[in-house]
Amino acid sequence: MIGKIDREFAFMEQAMKLRTYRQELLGSNIANADTPGYKAKDIDFAAALANAQGIKNDTLKMATTDQHHLGLAGASNPLDAKVLYRTEKQASIDGNTVDTDTEMADFTDNAVRYQAELTFMTSRIRSLTSALQTR
Repeated sequence: MIGKIDREFAFMEQAMKLRTYRQELLGSNIANADTPGYKAKDIDFAAALANAQGIKNDTLKMATTDQHHLGLAGASNPLDAKVLYRTEKQASIDGNTVDTDTEMADFTDNAVRYQAELTFMTSRIRSLTSALQTR
């Protein structure tokens, strides 16, 4: 029974970790909107979630043969989501590819989706708690 509950929440856990990571990337893009040469970054959320679930894995893992080996830079990437550079819509003289309007819209969309997933997860926990208490 615990295994079923764990599987039920594993998907939501992975989705929320990816949403959190994407929020960090989008926030970094907004923070560097005026940094010359900065390249806007994002992840393909659907592909990253599929990779996390083992549906399709196109990432190359780094082999470690000793426990003292260090991980790759950017180890805060929780599920090895492939970070992509955004295609610039309008070239900037200083090489910056951040479009503030696009970043703000994506940031807000991601925050709303994160909140929806959190609300759904809370609802599922309440349902399971209620079901367990009535037994």
